[in-house]
Amino acid sequence: QVQLVESGGGLVQPGGSLRLSCAASDSISSSAALAWYRQAPGKQRDFVAFIDRSEATDYTDYADSVKGRFFISRDRVQNTVYLQMNNLKPEDTAVYYCNVLPPLDSYWGRGTQVTVSS
Repeated sequence: QVQLVESGGGLVQPGGSLRLSCAASDSISSSAALAWYRQAPGKQRDFVAFIDRSEATDYTDYADSVKGRFFISRDRVQNTVYLQMNNLKPEDTAVYYCNVLPPLDSYWGRGTQVTVSS
């Protein structure tokens, strides 16, 4: 059974940092490109970042709105994908989810809430 469990969210002031974690089940941790998405109140869920399944390259890509501030990484031993978020802005406030790329409906978890506010 595929499981993706997000954690690490919280309340942070503008300019602060958070690191999100996504614990992935063995069945997909090494075989799929994994991505972070986010959904702000009243808006659609959007792509944030992804990391390729290839251990040789670990290619990454980001939404323009987070480039240079957010960094995705992957621990293949721990079956975990991380999202380091720096210089957070109020517009980063959202529920953050991880999923494969492209996302599968059955893989959506509960997400983790990130709130950026002074």
